[in-house]
Amino acid sequence: MRVHLSADMGAQTLSAQSVSPGRDLVERAEVLALAEVNEPLQISALCAALSVSERTLRKAFHRIRGLPPCRHLRMLRLSQARRALMDTDSGLSTVTEIATGFGFLELGRFSVEYRRAFGESPSQTLQRASSASASLVRAAEHEDRAESCM
Repeated sequence: MRVHLSADMGAQTLSAQSVSPGRDLVERAEVLALAEVNEPLQISALCAALSVSERTLRKAFHRIRGLPPCRHLRMLRLSQARRALMDTDSGLSTVTEIATGFGFLELGRFSVEYRRAFGESPSQTLQRASSASASLVRAAEHEDRAESCM
């Protein structure tokens, strides 16, 4: 994971640090972790980019989110992967393409975590989305034919 802290982000955080340094740190970590979702999540690289120790980051996440940073950030990525699976056009993407596109290189682990989080396999989500998309296309085609008859 190659993480770069933008100058913009650094300026914003200086003013916000006086308000809540823990919350600001967590929010910056979330932004950075989601900035390069195609790379595997590495907490050490994230800490280096934020110039904090792993312990500091872990304490901030526990205080603000109630979870370790790795688990919370992985859930954010899982949620984005789910959104991508639900938004994909039928047949244009595979579970593998989407999972690896969000930095999940161990597909079996991705599938297990996905099922635990959402109650269905990634392929079931993709199938459901494809079915819904196909139904909408058929409905639109039916409407077009009905209008052309008038």
